[in-house]
Amino acid sequence: MALFSSLTPVFIAIICVLIGVIMKKTNGEKEKCDTKSKHPSRPWVDEDLKDGTDHPLEEKEGEEEWQGLEENVAHVPFTGERYSEAEMIRRSQTFYELLNKRRSVRFLSDEPVPREVIDNVIRTAGTSPSGAHTEPWTFVVVQDPYLKHKIREIVEEEEEINYKKRMGDRWVNDLKRLRTNWIKEYLDTAPYLILIFKQVYGWLPNGKKKTHYYSEISVSIACGILLAALQNAGLHTVTSTPLNCGPQLRVLLQRPANEKLLLLLPVGYPKKDATVPALTRKPLEDIMVVM
Repeated sequence: MALFSSLTPVFIAIICVLIGVIMKKTNGEKEKCDTKSKHPSRPWVDEDLKDGTDHPLEEKEGEEEWQGLEENVAHVPFTGERYSEAEMIRRSQTFYELLNKRRSVRFLSDEPVPREVIDNVIRTAGTSPSGAHTEPWTFVVVQDPYLKHKIREIVEEEEEINYKKRMGDRWVNDLKRLRTNWIKEYLDTAPYLILIFKQVYGWLPNGKKKTHYYSEISVSIACGILLAALQNAGLHTVTSTPLNCGPQLRVLLQRPANEKLLLLLPVGYPKKDATVPALTRKPLEDIMVVM
């Protein structure tokens, strides 16, 4: 009995140590789970741009159904243009020199631009490849002065919040050298605004959702072709991605809920006194790896 009494404090100490170890391990695992479940805060991310492919359950309805595409598309002979090596080199060099002159121009004139040119550059953008040929894009061309000004009001209101609160000091400081801020005069002066919407999904003939594969990548490729087409036509723009403006602009332009704003392009000629930052592009050896 005396032995048991003398060992009791030892047993109590051991039990306390074991309880402490178990609790520490449990708390550690809980913290690890909490860390995994938490995503880093990115206040500048535009929630409206999230691709519908992030939510596969929304598209489950049409997974096993006809997607509105012909089951057996006829295949026809294809012959592409073939040039001599010298001509290929000449054409590739000429096209590079043309596109290398492309700059983001924020000082645009209100000088009229032929509407047919806008039609043609958007037709060109519409030749872009897309996932399963779903062509998930809508190009909204705005030329009405009232609508352009309403777009400017929406964009500037949100952009001021972006610059002051959402984007953070690092991003704002990186933009200072480009002398850009939330004032977007070009949204009023440019003769055309082209707003490019991605269709996150489409509609089947029976009214159910139709899957659009790789919608954001497909529309992004179309935007690149559009920029090249504008440069080829002698027009200029600045790629504008007005954060957190998508829902308001979609309502203003009466676009359906399946369309998400991806890019806004003011299009026109540069003002006579327009300036651009004296920037250089990376040399070929910095952007290409040959294996």
